[in-house]
Amino acid sequence: MVFSRFIRPISVLLNISSHTHRKPCKSVSMCKELKTRVLRISAQNSQEWTEVLSATVTALKAGQVVALPTDTIYGLACVAQNSSAIHRVYDIKGRNGDKPLAICVGEIQDIYRFCKVSVKEELLSDLLPGPVTLVLERSATLNADLNPFTKLIGVRIPDHPFMRRLCQMCGEPLALTSANVSAQTSTVAVNEFEDLWPSLAVVVDGGPIGDKSRLGSTVVDLSVCGRYRIIRPGCALSATVKVLEGKYGLLEDPVNQ
Repeated sequence: MVFSRFIRPISVLLNISSHTHRKPCKSVSMCKELKTRVLRISAQNSQEWTEVLSATVTALKAGQVVALPTDTIYGLACVAQNSSAIHRVYDIKGRNGDKPLAICVGEIQDIYRFCKVSVKEELLSDLLPGPVTLVLERSATLNADLNPFTKLIGVRIPDHPFMRRLCQMCGEPLALTSANVSAQTSTVAVNEFEDLWPSLAVVVDGGPIGDKSRLGSTVVDLSVCGRYRIIRPGCALSATVKVLEGKYGLLEDPVNQ
């Protein structure tokens, strides 16, 4: 099992519940029984996160998929540089292979490792961390099996301290998508995607997401110098456009007009 290395049960330390599921697997790659651990964290006490972070990092580095709270909705995540883990995410969601996954990193400087940035760093800092996904040209460092059909990649830094710390501890980008079956409603509480638990190694329960709009992040393409294109309005459209146009003078791509 992924978590057998822990001498003391995490549940003793953090009032964490673990669930073993024996439901049929969705693919051959998932046919080994997964003991899904539901790890509860408190936003008010980040000092309690140590064991949860350690368990989640261990699962991610073992090629597993986990569920996490973000600043907008709950998400599924895996290590973006692990090709088999990426395929597992698509299997779990029943997602079409031609739909891209975004990546999540912990710091602004991490974006430069995996993307070719054509905007000012101040612009990045004005929008991130936050409920915005920036679409940029990908660099050769990023796993070629992640969205191989496009030269672009969406990158996020959620305004959620647990997510940021997790990315920092992993030291690698996380592939991130919504925690729901493809084409179904986004989720703002862990019980809303309980049907996916048997396929996940860890479910981090951060409680209900404050933003109940379920709109997800605003997705904006910044791959063309001096231009922006809204791919998905999301929950922060007006604030994002205000920064892009009002502060940096970017023009909206004619395709959107």
